[in-house]
Amino acid sequence: MEPVTLTTDRLVLRTVGPQDIDAVYAACQDPDIQRWTTVPSPYLPEHARSFVEQMVTDGWANDSMFTFGLFLPAGDLVGMLGVTMISLGVGEIGFWGTKEHRGLGHITEAAVAVAHWAFTERAVDRLEWRAEVGNTASRAVAQRAGFTVEGTLRSAINNKGVRRDCWVGSLLPSDLALPSTSPYLPAKA
Repeated sequence: MEPVTLTTDRLVLRTVGPQDIDAVYAACQDPDIQRWTTVPSPYLPEHARSFVEQMVTDGWANDSMFTFGLFLPAGDLVGMLGVTMISLGVGEIGFWGTKEHRGLGHITEAAVAVAHWAFTERAVDRLEWRAEVGNTASRAVAQRAGFTVEGTLRSAINNKGVRRDCWVGSLLPSDLALPSTSPYLPAKA
């Protein structure tokens, strides 16, 4: 599919292009992004170029990963957010925020907008969020966006060759007052 652009009250969510390589590279120099995400460490200019020119482009082209750069209207990069399709109707959301713009609600705002888009335009019926245990900032964003934390998965993330436990949560269309494309029958307690 062709990349789409979404807007929120404060942000423009669009695919990244060659003009954004330097901003992605600069953002990924942040030790917190390198620690808590799977970006390479050290993060080199060729990593940013490959991400923008190949990974993002291929994901949109084959409907496997929908990556949005999160930008202020003036053009400043405030973060990245992607939905990777992991099975029929199920996507996994991932995100990071630039150091200068953390704590302002931008990532939460973008997560809600992209979730709405995924539920209404991509026939997604479940969005999963995962973060390494201890990544309290990611967990806070997910919870503010409406995700329900469902538990801890042992050895479920491989980050730079090390298996780590992770939290997992989900967001369903009904959590945003939207219909599902498939019927859902919750378990009885």
